[in-house]
Amino acid sequence: MALLFVLRLRGIPDRSPDEEKALELLRLHKTFHATLVQDTPSIRGMLDKTLSSVVTYGEIRRDVLVELLKRRARVTGNKKLTLEYLRKIGYGSFEELADALLKGEVKLEDIPGLKPVFRLRPPSGGFKGTIKKNIRAGGETGYRGEAINDLILKML
Repeated sequence: MALLFVLRLRGIPDRSPDEEKALELLRLHKTFHATLVQDTPSIRGMLDKTLSSVVTYGEIRRDVLVELLKRRARVTGNKKLTLEYLRKIGYGSFEELADALLKGEVKLEDIPGLKPVFRLRPPSGGFKGTIKKNIRAGGETGYRGEAINDLILKML
């Protein structure tokens, strides 16, 4: 089962109640907040039908996930996720935690003290298109598959 990286691109105005509820369930309260979810039919349906005009998402690679955990993961108290903390909760390295996440052995919210949301910055160099259109129409929202990894690296 693949791991999807979901990134909120659009803000609060003009959101329907369904969109607001779906964003709340994913804990994406602000622009440029992101999370990791398992690729299940129900999640895929929510992203495709309800949130396709608000978020962008795709499958995350292991190397990008490791970099994301090193640079943007936070624990309680807004402190960086450190190697010492990982060892304390039973993981030897960032790579070991990334492998466990990708295999579906553990979820972000199951790891004690780890915040399930990544706060990213706007991409360096900006977006290629507008965030008001779907990626198929020359915009930025919707499903982008493997191309999500390039966007993540620009936002770290």
